[in-house]
Amino acid sequence: MKILLEEFLTYLKVERGLAPNTVSAYQRDLSRFITFLEKKRITALDDARRSDIGDFLMAEKSRGLSPTSLSRGLVAVRMFFRFLASNRFVRADIADVLESPKIWKHLPDVLTIEEVERLLEAPRIRTHYGRRDKAILELMYATGLRVSEAAGLKLSDVNLQVGYVRCMGKGSKERIVPLGRMARKALENYLSVSRPRFLRLRVSDALFLTQQGKPFTRMGIWKMLTQYAKGVTLRKNVTPHTLRHSFATHLLSGGADLRVVQEMLGHSDISTTQIYTHVDQDRLRSIHKKFHPRG
Repeated sequence: MKILLEEFLTYLKVERGLAPNTVSAYQRDLSRFITFLEKKRITALDDARRSDIGDFLMAEKSRGLSPTSLSRGLVAVRMFFRFLASNRFVRADIADVLESPKIWKHLPDVLTIEEVERLLEAPRIRTHYGRRDKAILELMYATGLRVSEAAGLKLSDVNLQVGYVRCMGKGSKERIVPLGRMARKALENYLSVSRPRFLRLRVSDALFLTQQGKPFTRMGIWKMLTQYAKGVTLRKNVTPHTLRHSFATHLLSGGADLRVVQEMLGHSDISTTQIYTHVDQDRLRSIHKKFHPRG
């Protein structure tokens, strides 16, 4: 159970882009939940029942926790089981019917186009590492891929001639996303010059490789991205999810159709995509001014 908790915490930090304090709070809540289950002699999360969650919350209340803390604990448990079920670590999401605030609409900082350009120009493309990192950053901003999707790409998933990338998203759903001109150029440079140097005589079908010729992990991408963000002094909490968020926001700002953005992001529900429309206040004001008779 503790191994699954670590997987979940990494997911919150790397893919969801939650603030460190929030992740720490969820870690404390879920560690107490796991300890509670262990005292009930439940050793696998798949053996937990909905009533166990209720018993845990009652135990937390008896400890004198405030309603706010109890609500946060329930949010943490719901997020945890949704993650477990979506990744098939458990058979069913036993917390899905428990009422709690909507918690999946957390918006990380969005980068301006100028900030994205600074970030994408940060890698030194005269080095093999720089070519690889440039290709990763360009691809993630061009496609809006989740960090786990980018890390899991195979050579066969990229078609540079046609200009698209194929990825496997949540629920094993495959989607195809176009590559932009700059991403194609960066990938061509990495594949022709740097990847063979990382690979040497080894064999691997992973697209992005480490110096040892091993697949570049999502944590590796996260660390690489945060280092470049600090290097160009971006004063925002930049995570891989920030690039995904910026991808969607900039497309919508440019007039892209919401349904098209939904398809490229791999969202099953358009309401998930609609959160990206909430941050583009400048565009809304300009449209109002242009088209409203009293704008």
